[in-house]
Amino acid sequence: MDATLSKEHEDFRRVVREFAESRIAPHVAAWDKQHHFPTDVVAEMGDLGLFGITAPQEHGGSDGDFTSLCIAIEELGRVDQSIGITLQAGVGLGINPLVAFGTAEQQERWIPDLVAGRALAGFGLTEPGAGSDAGATRTRAVLDGDEWVVDGAKQFITNSGSEITSLVTVTARTGERPDGRPEISAIMVPAGTPGFVAEPPYDKLGWHISDTHALSLSDVRVPADHLLGEQGRGYAQFLATLDDGRIAISALATGCLQACLDLCVQYAGERTTFGVPIGAKQGVAFQIADLKVMLDGARALTYRAAALKDAGAPSGEVKQAASVAKLYATESAVTGTRVATQVFGGYGFMEEYPVARFYRDAKILEIGEGTSEVQRILIARGLGLPVE
Repeated sequence: MDATLSKEHEDFRRVVREFAESRIAPHVAAWDKQHHFPTDVVAEMGDLGLFGITAPQEHGGSDGDFTSLCIAIEELGRVDQSIGITLQAGVGLGINPLVAFGTAEQQERWIPDLVAGRALAGFGLTEPGAGSDAGATRTRAVLDGDEWVVDGAKQFITNSGSEITSLVTVTARTGERPDGRPEISAIMVPAGTPGFVAEPPYDKLGWHISDTHALSLSDVRVPADHLLGEQGRGYAQFLATLDDGRIAISALATGCLQACLDLCVQYAGERTTFGVPIGAKQGVAFQIADLKVMLDGARALTYRAAALKDAGAPSGEVKQAASVAKLYATESAVTGTRVATQVFGGYGFMEEYPVARFYRDAKILEIGEGTSEVQRILIARGLGLPVE
């Protein structure tokens, strides 16, 4: 699959890069320190059309391709990973499930505000006892007349408790399948519904600008028509959503690597020891050369997977490519931020230098949207190995 980007893609990249460098870069250090979530910038991202890249035109979107979304995430992530994940989750976990599985009425009600950046949506899958084992979901939903009554808890949910969060779609047990396994459905819960509580924001290692909360649901009642997709298909729907999300996370990791390479090249050309720039020393130059190799590999795998999705390749092929890209790009980002911190030496350990922020932000890339271990399982299964 030829993953070469078109002129239109590169033109779009320049637009997003200019926005990120002018509207985000000057502020991210302060936002990170203050754990500030900039809803005004979210609105500007909506005005620029970033939340509507893959959404239908009839709801304010541009019907663009998935590759364009990855470009936007990469360029935002190159400046700040938290802003990049805000877009990735807002589209991949908020808008795209509505586009793929929502009714016309649901789409008309929710998508326009999400596309415009006036609102955000989250997706609640992970629970205290159900992360990689999402089938162990304990949250329950019971149909009571024309309402679903939802009880349970979710954790680590992005875009779930901001002042502009409009809804969170949660997975819940709605019955039992013939084989005895739980029937899991997806139900949309509007923010502000009685019994739905976004707990105080997490004190996280990284992604300080991202809005992330645990959720509690106690006797939460929503109309029956808030079921997203088919009853009993919620888990399968979310697995399909995760395939796309893994490609998008790969783009975020690629942005992280690009930032580290840019910062290291500049620093190694300016910082001198023993009368010469440190970039003249093989010990440093070779580390930066390795960063370039990791970046090119991550970018190639990411946009190959995105091209397969855009071309309508078989789902199994896209799934495999997504896992390969996610595994390589995210592990490379973790390694790359460590290398960048080492190149900066003692300064790399100081929060005033961006490499420190990228170092903190990178680790979660190996965990969210399926851990590295899960990706290795999926890759092995794709090869036909009988791995459990």
